[in-house]
Amino acid sequence: MAALQYSLLLSFTLSALVSTVLAHNITDILSGFPEYSEFNKYLTQTKLADEINTRQTITVLALNNGAMSALAAKHPLSVIKNALSLLVVLDYFDPTKLHQISKGTTLSTTLYQTTGNAPGNLGFVNITDLQGGKVGFGSAAPGSKLESSYTKSVKQVPYNISILEISQPIIAPGILTAPAPTPSSVNMTALLEKAGCKTFASLLQTSGVIKMYQSAADKGLTIFAPNDEAFKAAGVPDLSKLTNAEVVSLLQYHATASYSPFGSLKTSKDPISTLASNGAGKFDLTVTSAGDSVTLHTGIGPSRVAETILDSTPLVIFTVDNVLLPVELFGKAPSPAPAGEPVSAPSPSPIASTPAPASVEAPSPLAASPPAPPMETPGGAPADAPFGSENSTADGNAAVHVSVPVQVTVFAAVICSILVS
Repeated sequence: MAALQYSLLLSFTLSALVSTVLAHNITDILSGFPEYSEFNKYLTQTKLADEINTRQTITVLALNNGAMSALAAKHPLSVIKNALSLLVVLDYFDPTKLHQISKGTTLSTTLYQTTGNAPGNLGFVNITDLQGGKVGFGSAAPGSKLESSYTKSVKQVPYNISILEISQPIIAPGILTAPAPTPSSVNMTALLEKAGCKTFASLLQTSGVIKMYQSAADKGLTIFAPNDEAFKAAGVPDLSKLTNAEVVSLLQYHATASYSPFGSLKTSKDPISTLASNGAGKFDLTVTSAGDSVTLHTGIGPSRVAETILDSTPLVIFTVDNVLLPVELFGKAPSPAPAGEPVSAPSPSPIASTPAPASVEAPSPLAASPPAPPMETPGGAPADAPFGSENSTADGNAAVHVSVPVQVTVFAAVICSILVS
């Protein structure tokens, strides 16, 4: 009995420790700093906050209200999202580590690099420890200047999330001048066909649902497009036996009237309403996630979110591995299609989910990246920047990165030693 009690105590303590170490919420953290209220607002509007909250090792380069307002006043939301994505570094930098960069300079991966919108190395930032206690930030593109500088530390949760204020946005070449087409002007069918979703694109056109998608896009739209192989899978119903109204409902079920990029789906807890939803709990989807894998559930079968075809605020289009079959239409076993038809299947049983392939992790931070070419020192860099942070959750943050699993393992070993003795 005593051994069981010790085991339960150890399990509970470790669970609490892991939850405490891993959990962070950028929105809640910044809400305590009114000088970043505009920055916080745009992280929420662009859904970057959701992506930040799913990362375990990250540095957010925050802009104060003045710098953020100057950026937002000149550009649409889609451009603002790209610019802010370049301020989310996929590595941990606290004030101490900034001044202990190997060889004085490093190139580090940002969230912008993971979007697929950054050609070449435009999704990396150059971080350089300058003389006099100053640290400069700039684009990793050749010839770029260090136009932004470290101002002060805002908050750290070692070695999970660090928030540092910088003087102005980091501007990669073309990031602010790239045209941002309106969602309603995007050629959705062409994008779907190019991504291997020709059957789905054809159904949208022949049913007229594509017009519903286009009219909803400007206010926020997320599309889940089954690939062509999904329509050939066992359990997919014979679409020719559906009425026109049922086909429309099926296609509406593959879209939601909100902008939900991948990071938002990963953190989704509540059922998601679709364009087909017509009442409480009707034609809804539920979402589960494991690591970097996201799965949609209809009540009949699961479907993995495979790839992002387009993410341009407020429109996002994903491919999914299986056709989404709502129980409102297919609660009973659907009729098999005649042999030879592309969407036919010999068995009326529910969809059998194909095992999801291993997901691809986002590019890892370039801890050992080669030094960037010499850069010009920004003329407006502040006087000696502070090395410490009054807002850190631990005294004297070490520059060496200690991973969470190691902390938990050491903690477990100590507890076990105490219990055994």
